[in-house]
Amino acid sequence: MKHTLFLAAAATLLAVGCQNKQSNNMNDTANPFFAEWNTPYNIPDFSRIKPEHYMPAFEEGIRQQKSEIDAIVNSTEAPTFENTILAYEYSGQLLKEVSSVFFNLSECENSDEMEAIEEKVTPMLAAHGDDIALNAKLFDRIKAVYEQRESLNLNPEQARLLEETYKGFVRGGANVPTEKQERFRQINEQIASLTMRFAQNVLKATNAYSKELPNGGKVTLDIPTWEPFMQTCADRKLREEVWHAYADRCKEGEFDNTKIIDSIVNLRLERANILGFPTHADYVLDDCLAKTPSAVYDCLNNVWGPALKVAKQERDIYQKMLEKDVPGAKLQPWDWRYYAEKYRVEKYAIDDAEVRPYFCLDSVREGAFMVANKLYGLTFTERTDLPNYDKEARCFEVKDGKQTIGILYMDFHPRASKRSGAWMTEFRGQYRNQKGENIIPIIQVVCNFTKPTADKPSLLNFDESETLFHEFGHALHGLLSKCTYPSLAGTNVPRDFVELPSQIMENWCRHPQVMKMYAKHYKTGEPIPDALIKKIEAAATYGQGFATVETLAASLLDMDYYTMKETRHIDPVQFEEQAMKKIGLIPEIISRYHSPYFQHVFTTGYDAGYYSYTWTAILDADAFEAFAESGDLFNPELAKKFRHLLESGNTVEPMELYRAFRGKDPSPKALLKRKGML
Repeated sequence: MKHTLFLAAAATLLAVGCQNKQSNNMNDTANPFFAEWNTPYNIPDFSRIKPEHYMPAFEEGIRQQKSEIDAIVNSTEAPTFENTILAYEYSGQLLKEVSSVFFNLSECENSDEMEAIEEKVTPMLAAHGDDIALNAKLFDRIKAVYEQRESLNLNPEQARLLEETYKGFVRGGANVPTEKQERFRQINEQIASLTMRFAQNVLKATNAYSKELPNGGKVTLDIPTWEPFMQTCADRKLREEVWHAYADRCKEGEFDNTKIIDSIVNLRLERANILGFPTHADYVLDDCLAKTPSAVYDCLNNVWGPALKVAKQERDIYQKMLEKDVPGAKLQPWDWRYYAEKYRVEKYAIDDAEVRPYFCLDSVREGAFMVANKLYGLTFTERTDLPNYDKEARCFEVKDGKQTIGILYMDFHPRASKRSGAWMTEFRGQYRNQKGENIIPIIQVVCNFTKPTADKPSLLNFDESETLFHEFGHALHGLLSKCTYPSLAGTNVPRDFVELPSQIMENWCRHPQVMKMYAKHYKTGEPIPDALIKKIEAAATYGQGFATVETLAASLLDMDYYTMKETRHIDPVQFEEQAMKKIGLIPEIISRYHSPYFQHVFTTGYDAGYYSYTWTAILDADAFEAFAESGDLFNPELAKKFRHLLESGNTVEPMELYRAFRGKDPSPKALLKRKGML
C-alpha cells in the first residue's frame, strides 16, 4: 500500500480532493495543478501534466499547507475539534494532489526527468512533514482537544479521528526533546533520500539485464519472463547464469544497495530510540495488531516448522530427479523451479501450457469483476473517454446500482519505465469534504503480466491469476470505502490488517465453482473442463513447502534487521547468511527476496511488516471458511457483513470489525488446512 515516501509518521499529508486550488501566489496559469481539472469526476488531466509542472506545484503546495498550519496555531480561539483537528485534517489539499499524481506515475511512467524531480523533492517533503510533526504549538492544541475528549460528545468516527491524530503526532516525534529535534529531522530526510535511491537502483538493475537465448527470444529479470524460463530451461548452466543475474542484483557495482541498507537500518534504529522504543520493530508494531516483535516471531515460527518439513520433502524429490540427469550433482537454487515444474507435470499431469489458455487476462479480470458483482452488486464499465496516463492502462467506471462510487485504472504489462511487481494505490482516496459531499476514489491497480502478441492475448498462469484477484481485493477496499475523514478511509488501516481484503479474494479465484464461471479458453470460449480443475485442485497444495518457506524466510530476515538494539555496521550479505543459518533454511532455497532488492522492507513501507502476509493469511483463510461453511460462496448475509468491514476503513478497531463479521477470533486451522500442513 503506497505511497508514503512523502509522509511524516504523523501522516501529515492527507487524502483530499481538488477544491480551493486557486491562490493569489499562483501566477503560472499554464500549470494544470493550479486550477480545477474540469474533467469528469475531477480525474487528474494527465495529458496536460508535464514534468516541469511538478516542482512549482510541490513548492506552492508546501507553502499553502504551511499557511494553513500557521492559521491553526495562531488562532486566538480556544482549541476545538473543529478549529484544530478538522482544520488540520483538511489541510494540504494541493500538496496531496500533486504528490499522489507524481509518486504514482514515477512508479509506472518513470524517466530521467522524473528521477531528478524525485531526488530534489523527497528531502523537501520529509522536511515539511517534520515541520508539521514537530510543531510544538500545533501539538499543544491537538493535545488540548485530546485531553477534553470525554466531554466533547463526539460521534465514534470523530473520536477515532481525534485518537489517531494525537497518536500520529506522538509517533511522528511531537514529544521529541528540543535538543534532539534537529537530529530527528536529519534522520527523516536521510531515510527518505536513501529509500528513493534504493528503489531507483532496483529498477535500473532490473532493466539492465537481458539475455539472448540460443533458440531465439530473450529472458529478462521481469518475473513474467524470468520465472517461466527458470521452470522450463533444460540447460543447467544457462539457468545458473540467469538465476544469479536475478538473485545478485544490487549486491555490488553501479547499482549497489548494500551500503544503503546499512544506513537505512541504523538510521531507523536511531530514530526509534529517539522516540523511546528499543528497536525499530517495536516502534512499527506498536501501531499494528501484532503489537510486539515476540508476537510476530511466535506467529512466524508456528508455521516455520511444518513448512520447512514439507520443503525438505520437496527437496529430496528434486535431488533424485537431478541425479538422474546429472549424476553426482547437488540440487541448487537455480534447479528448484525447473524440477518443481517437471515433477508437477509428471505427478499431476498438468503444466502451464495446459492451464494458460483458460486464463486469458481479460477473462480473469472479468472473473474478478463478476465476483465483486455477486458479492457486492458492483458493475464495471470501461471508459475510453476519461483522462488516462498511458495507452496500456485501462479505465473503468465502478457503479453500485446506478450510483458511481469510483474510478479504477488497471495497468497490466511491463515497461522499462515501470517497476516490477504488482500493487494497488490511489490517485485520490474516498472521503467527505467539508461541505459533506462524498468524494469518490480514483484507484490504480498495477501488475506486470506478459504482453499479448500479434496472434495471442496475454495468457496468465494460475499464480498470476491469483495476483490479479489479490490486487483487485485491495482496490475493492478503496472503492467501497464509506468514511468521512480522508486519513481514516479505505486502505489506511494497520499493515497487518491491510492484506485481508486482498488475500481473501484469492480464495474465490481458486475455487472450482468460480473457475467454471470465468476461466474460458481464449480461442473457443469453452469453460475450463472439470478434469483440468481437478488437476489444479490436486496441485493446490503442491509446492507449498517452498512457497511458504521462502516467504517466512523473508519475513524473519525483515524482523532480524529491525530488532537490532544497537547501531553497528551491517554487511547485508553476511547478515542475511547468518539470519538464514539461524533458522535452518536449507541452501537449496533462498529468502523470497535477497536484501539488496528487498523493496518491501527498504522502500515501500513494509519494514518490520513483511510478516503481515502470513499474519493476514490466517485471517483470510478463516474468513473465507465462513462462506464455505455456509454452503454459498456468495452468501448475501456474509457478503453484507464483509462489505461493512471494507467500508469502515480505520474508523473502528480492525479486530472489532473482524469479530463482527466472523463472530469469533480467527483460528490458524483453516490456513494450515489450505496449505496441506495439518
